[in-house]
Amino acid sequence: MANSKPKSKRNRRRALRRLRGRAKAKAPGAAPGTLVHTGVAREGPVTITALDFDGTRIDEKTLPDAEACRALVAQPGITWINVDGLHDTALIEAIGTRFGIHKLVLEDIVHPTQRAKAEAYEGHLFIVLRMLRIDAEAMEVSDEQVSLILGPDYVLSFQETPGDVFDPVRDRLKSARGIIRTRGADYLAYALIDAVVDHYFHVVEVISDQADVLEEGLLDEAGIHSGGAIHHLKREALILRRAVWPLRDAVSTLYRDESPLIQRETRTFLRDVYDHTVQVIDAIETMRDVLTGAMDLQLSIQSNRMNEVMKVLTIMASIFIPLSFLAGLYGMNFDDMPELHLRWGYPALLGVMVSVVIGMLVFFRRKRWL
Repeated sequence: MANSKPKSKRNRRRALRRLRGRAKAKAPGAAPGTLVHTGVAREGPVTITALDFDGTRIDEKTLPDAEACRALVAQPGITWINVDGLHDTALIEAIGTRFGIHKLVLEDIVHPTQRAKAEAYEGHLFIVLRMLRIDAEAMEVSDEQVSLILGPDYVLSFQETPGDVFDPVRDRLKSARGIIRTRGADYLAYALIDAVVDHYFHVVEVISDQADVLEEGLLDEAGIHSGGAIHHLKREALILRRAVWPLRDAVSTLYRDESPLIQRETRTFLRDVYDHTVQVIDAIETMRDVLTGAMDLQLSIQSNRMNEVMKVLTIMASIFIPLSFLAGLYGMNFDDMPELHLRWGYPALLGVMVSVVIGMLVFFRRKRWL
């Protein structure tokens, strides 16, 4: 992290690639509910996976289309359908039609830059989360939108790219650990939200540890040049803050508002997720304070170091000013300068110069400038 210049250049290049990879934005003035994918441009088919379960069984399937999704949900049990890929807007629209999802919800799904929120619609709840992951080597945080549709006996999740933080939930479902297989779709939605929030702790912990390392290294010689690394971590902390702060209000809406899709028992678990979200926010704010303090300390150390250098240069200049005066005085070409013809004139002048230097050093020492 000490060599921040090459890393900052690499970050800028990655940011440019991300911007170039964005698909075409929605045209201004388009009708509400128009589906235009504004995320990262991708190619290839969209993957639809499903877990259908109840208290005694679980089936894992890969589904071909929206019709198969609806047919699976129509069977007894709880169904979790996960869609990896948002670039196929025709498929997203077909799924929305089969499940009666509002067009504004579909528009938000294919526009994956939404803030975390929870909205109630007729027959379903729409929940937006920001899923965070961190590259510990480059110390870079990436966020991705996860959209959840909670229905009476199903949960639909939409992600832009494959890979997520839901593997612990899948393992609990497959191994029948806990009560997740015996609860309804609302508890499954809670488990997915809880998995996202729990992963926030890991991301915050990684950045906090690096912030502590930088803060402790500031007093070392190499730590003086860590300002770029500290600034980089502050930007990553800002990504965390933008993702987590709105989620607090979204989770609060879920467990406070009366919705027939969320049972009273599940509201207790959602309140626990709310507490975890508040803890993450507190940790982020503490980390930002540490980074701000580290940045101020780094600037103070650099300023003090510059002051020390200027003090040394000033003392050296002050010593050579009278010496330059004496050398300039006796360097003038006048014949009537009696000291020029003295046999001991040169040693005497050197002695005077040495005396001046010693006298000034003693004076600076008494003034505690040295």
